[in-house]
Amino acid sequence: MRVEQTSLPGVVLISPKVFGDARGYFKETWSRQRYQDAGLPADFVQDNLSYSRKGILRGLHFQNPRSQGKLVQVLQGEVFDVAVDIRRGSPHFGRWFGTVLSAENHLQMYVPEGFAHGFCVLSETAMFAYKCTEYYDPSSEFSLRWDDPDIGIDWPQDDAPELSAKDKDALLLRDFPQDRLPVYP
Repeated sequence: MRVEQTSLPGVVLISPKVFGDARGYFKETWSRQRYQDAGLPADFVQDNLSYSRKGILRGLHFQNPRSQGKLVQVLQGEVFDVAVDIRRGSPHFGRWFGTVLSAENHLQMYVPEGFAHGFCVLSETAMFAYKCTEYYDPSSEFSLRWDDPDIGIDWPQDDAPELSAKDKDALLLRDFPQDRLPVYP
């Protein structure tokens, strides 16, 4: 596998080896030893699967305390996936990185603890899988506005996305209570 650093330290793209022939393909989506050797977390405690249709935007979500690192990938379809550094005191605070993840490109992205995460579906439907370093805890989950002008994410969809009630009510980063944001080490 190939691991590539992005413009946000800690956020990495992973290209697993894909072995294909006339029958289809095989790929290893996670190996504790291989990912640990690459400097990525190896202790995931929960796997999640999301199925969505075109125009759905999920995020920007984070937990604090009980921050989650996430290893994300698309099993079917295509999404635009985004990580935002929201750690108080970080030299990259409020910066974002986004990329297309798809079943065709096989890319994975690791989103470290202390980052908000979200994605919008570009294909007719998408199946999105992610491994988490911490259990889901609804009492420490928060949402940031997907269209926060101070963050300035360049989402690729033309129309207004379909959002959950929680995401519609999300706060701008500047309005978020500082004690609820993770702290840069």
